Amino acid sequence: MLRRTISVALLAALATAGVYWWLSAPVGAAVGTAPARVPDLANGQVMFNAGGCASCHAVPDQADRLRLGGGVAIKSPFGTFYAPNISSDPTDGIGKWNDAEFVNAVMHGVSPDGGHYFPAFPYTSYRHARREDVLDLFAYLKTLPAVAGKVRDHDVRFPFNIRRNVGIWKFLFLDDKPFVADSAKSPQWNRGAYLVNSFGHCAECHSPRNALGGIMAGQRFAGGPNPEGEGWVPNITQKGLGEWSAKDIAYFLKTGELPDGDSVGGAMTRVIKNTSQLPDDDLAAMADYLKSLPPVDGPPRPKRKEGGT
Repeated sequence: MLRRTISVALLAALATAGVYWWLSAPVGAAVGTAPARVPDLANGQVMFNAGGCASCHAVPDQADRLRLGGGVAIKSPFGTFYAPNISSDPTDGIGKWNDAEFVNAVMHGVSPDGGHYFPAFPYTSYRHARREDVLDLFAYLKTLPAVAGKVRDHDVRFPFNIRRNVGIWKFLFLDDKPFVADSAKSPQWNRGAYLVNSFGHCAECHSPRNALGGIMAGQRFAGGPNPEGEGWVPNITQKGLGEWSAKDIAYFLKTGELPDGDSVGGAMTRVIKNTSQLPDDDLAAMADYLKSLPPVDGPPRPKRKEGGT
């Protein structure tokens, strides 16, 4: 009887391990022969600015936002992540990557060596980008300066530091549905929806998350605690922006100025440095889409302590 119990327990453990190994396996796009195309560098620059690449990957404490040597610390409830070098440096950056490796990294969160990237890298949103736009971004990145230097390892606590576990996280939270234009909406609205939900990755900061770091779908864009641990990220549905016009939103993305004449602060200043470089038509499109978001109540904001600011 004891031998049988042990055998059943062993088989159950092996089955569990097998399921874990299968679910946690890194999965990228199938590599095939893609039609030859000439990259659109101007479009790549737009995607670079829409994606806010410089906000995380530019070398800290220097003025040139195109020196993408990485090093920015990204705090989270799971530890601190350090944005890597994505410059064209062939040793420390992505200078030796090919198109398939870049697409797998940006859209699937899979590294060239076949491992998972942590979802501090917002491939959960970039997943909805068009492959052509991702390749245009890659071509643009290759025109930027090579910056030597490796970035330090992430400082993430156990068990979240086990990259294989990211496969389970992807299984639970990664939305694999491609962006599909809404034929009932205008081309401008669809352009805005595409930019906001793919490269713009606005939901990554402006949505509350559960205990495992997955976005709470029912409160998408409804704001919540700052993932970096300090302050509160505002609700950008009509619950929070109801008094803003689409022109107000577009002007804010261009200048960082609020409708009441105040200016943005905190991490959003880095975002504005990127969105301010976008074409006015794209800013208007993003504003059109954001203005259309129905009002959604976000999580309750903690009451300030007496004597606090």
